[in-house]
Amino acid sequence: MKTASRKRVAKVRTRLTKRRIEALRPGAKPWIAWDDRLIGFGVRVQPTGTKAFVLNYRVGHGGRKARNRRVVIGRYGRINPQRARRLAQQLLGRVAAGDDPAEERSRARGMITLREAFADYLAANPKLKESTLALYRGQMRYCLGDWLNRPLDSITRRDVETRFHLISERHGWAIGNHSISLLRSVYRRPVVDFKDLSNPVELWLAGGGRYHRPVRRQISDPAELLPRWCSAIQAEVRVPATRDIFWVALYTGMRRGEITTLEWGRVDLDRQLFRVEETKTGSPLELPVTRQLAEILERRRAAPRPKAARCRKWVFPSSRGSTGHVVELQHLHSRISKAAGTRFWFHGLRNCFITVAERDLMLPRSLTKRLVNHSRARDVTEGYAADWTVEQLREPAQKVADRIDELARLPAAVDDTGG
Repeated sequence: MKTASRKRVAKVRTRLTKRRIEALRPGAKPWIAWDDRLIGFGVRVQPTGTKAFVLNYRVGHGGRKARNRRVVIGRYGRINPQRARRLAQQLLGRVAAGDDPAEERSRARGMITLREAFADYLAANPKLKESTLALYRGQMRYCLGDWLNRPLDSITRRDVETRFHLISERHGWAIGNHSISLLRSVYRRPVVDFKDLSNPVELWLAGGGRYHRPVRRQISDPAELLPRWCSAIQAEVRVPATRDIFWVALYTGMRRGEITTLEWGRVDLDRQLFRVEETKTGSPLELPVTRQLAEILERRRAAPRPKAARCRKWVFPSSRGSTGHVVELQHLHSRISKAAGTRFWFHGLRNCFITVAERDLMLPRSLTKRLVNHSRARDVTEGYAADWTVEQLREPAQKVADRIDELARLPAAVDDTGG
């Protein structure tokens, strides 16, 4: 039985004329249409629709064992096929004489690639959280991956504009904003190091480009949402420890990262309080332990502990990743949404907590913001007033948790049986 050859073949091999180049359509990944007469001459088609003439050649006289190199001749539209073909023939003549055009261009430019600039950016920010690193690496790989080997000075304002709209269309406005903002940050250090380098994102913004305006997702009445969400969480989140992360969010309004990085060393069940050191606002969060939260923490403490040393200090450990604690819960959102019959998102639990506190129980806004560690307006009164103490927070926190229980209508919502 013959096995299929793994040799890569050209997707298209044709005479590269203007009419045929115009007919080339972009795919999900970059691909090259090769000319059927001039060996190594082709047109690279990007997912964005951008087309550029390229030339592949081998360095030295080693035949197929010689090193393969590729040089970009120019973008289609700026030069026509006839001129690109003549330039390709000239470059092949230089290669035959022993030159290496790609290496010469690299030396003349001395410009680092986007991959190198991104590595430098991460090295300059060593205190980034593991979850933030994963986010940055993922967005760079999936949204800008085909640019990683490009020199920084080859990425233009128009490239940024086209890519921004493509990412937004495929992945939504939030990822579109964040990935291009990340690219902007990656360029900042090289722009200082290289005299003639410009930040293409800054040029795009200066030319009228705009990030999408953030739209906050609003929730319906918690009395309507909570029974459906809690039933769906109970049914669809089958791992008890993971399910408890959702219950902690429900009863405290804490952010996902604040819950998943909660350490046992910061929990004092005797004094009925806990502390979160790393928060979005940068201020440590110290809160009272309500009755509902105490039941969850006691249950987690009684659960079997992981053997791995890196997992033992976390309230919600996980041996799967390098952090030792649970990191990602996104994969559960669609299952919960389907079971609930309405869209679910983790931050919605925080929205419900705030809505119950402010709209249902009519707690002062400054008190609610302190309960959820939300950044508070720097008005005169806020600046003069002393901060809320943990003991002052204890009674209102319990009221919110009790009211959530009433609205959820699920007495067994925090029960750990089954699943």
